[in-house]
Amino acid sequence: METVSSSSAARTWGVLCHASALCGFFLPAVGHIIGPLLIWLLKRDEFPEINEHGKESLNFQISLFLYAAAIIVLCFVLIGLLLLPLLGLLHLLNVVLVIVASIRASEGKLYRYPLTIRLIK
Repeated sequence: METVSSSSAARTWGVLCHASALCGFFLPAVGHIIGPLLIWLLKRDEFPEINEHGKESLNFQISLFLYAAAIIVLCFVLIGLLLLPLLGLLHLLNVVLVIVASIRASEGKLYRYPLTIRLIK
């Protein structure tokens, strides 16, 4: 965990970059990605540290989306039925880790999510 932000505004946007992923509970499927994506695209040039927070948040949300999609696809070949309980665990993990990342961002630190495929570099 490295320190990335110093200004209060940058820390606030960093928190929002992570916490906006919780919009996915109101807009299923893509809501987890839309919030961080919008903040990242709008604020990454204004606050360089938001570039890092945004990429980290997006990579995590995209990774969770891919894991959930794989489980759903596997349900069609019956193997996924055994993995179906993992969907609930993924949602719980998402909430907990987004809260942890938001707290770290409020402290001016970048949180590296576990289980993340780094697609956006």
